[in-house]
Amino acid sequence: MTDPTTGRLRVNGATLHYEVRGRGPLLLLIPGGTGGAAAFDGIADALAATYTVAAYDPRGLGRSPLDDPDAGQRVAEHAEDAVRLLELLSPGEPARVFGSSSGAIAALHLLTAHPERVERVVAHEPPVVEVLPDASAHRALIARVQETFHSQGLMPAMAVFAAGLRKDGESAGPAPAPGLPPEAAARAEQTLAGLPFFVSRIVPAFMSYVPDVDRLKALPDRFVLAGGHDSRGELPYRAAAFLAERCGTELRQFPGGHVGLTTHSAEFGEALEKALSI
Repeated sequence: MTDPTTGRLRVNGATLHYEVRGRGPLLLLIPGGTGGAAAFDGIADALAATYTVAAYDPRGLGRSPLDDPDAGQRVAEHAEDAVRLLELLSPGEPARVFGSSSGAIAALHLLTAHPERVERVVAHEPPVVEVLPDASAHRALIARVQETFHSQGLMPAMAVFAAGLRKDGESAGPAPAPGLPPEAAARAEQTLAGLPFFVSRIVPAFMSYVPDVDRLKALPDRFVLAGGHDSRGELPYRAAAFLAERCGTELRQFPGGHVGLTTHSAEFGEALEKALSI
């Protein structure tokens, strides 16, 4: 794996850690969950043969500290962070953007708010549950997660959250061994450290986000919605599929499930490169 060039960028209320590798037009990678820039280690080198690949730790996670550790989070502010990175790394030129999970929500908002800065967005399983017909049930889930987090702590809240994401009727029994590669296991400490922030700040802010469907419909050739082949029926997949239907666009199938980026890195990278083609 090629060592990236790293940098730090001051934004409103935070300092972002970012990493850059490769040459060519800019491809900005926006991570979901708590993985940060390291979530893309499995695909960044291959993509860097075609693109200047930039990845970063979102504000409040990993190496991107907030000025105020108690600050609330907003999708629009996370999207503005992405704009600042685009202005720094691709001044005057629109860029391609990939986002996964909560990062896919930020990427979609970036496109609708700043279409002049984005050439194409690929959004993998954005959990935009507000587009679903049963959105009220998922609002109740988010409220239960928050109540459990504050009354019982992190791991019980994560259990409630995980149960709500599963396929309808799926057993709540022990999860199978994920079979993650060694580099993913090495990120476990960072992932666990970011979970309280993710559960208490990112989940309620991002899963209550309402995408601008009319604006997306007006930009049909500028974005791709994708879902994991193995996650059909799970909540993020359902949300992505329903948004694709409302926008009148195809839902691309990517290898693996919601974390296919990690579990099926090579195949996932190939699917992403095809989806980025214009």
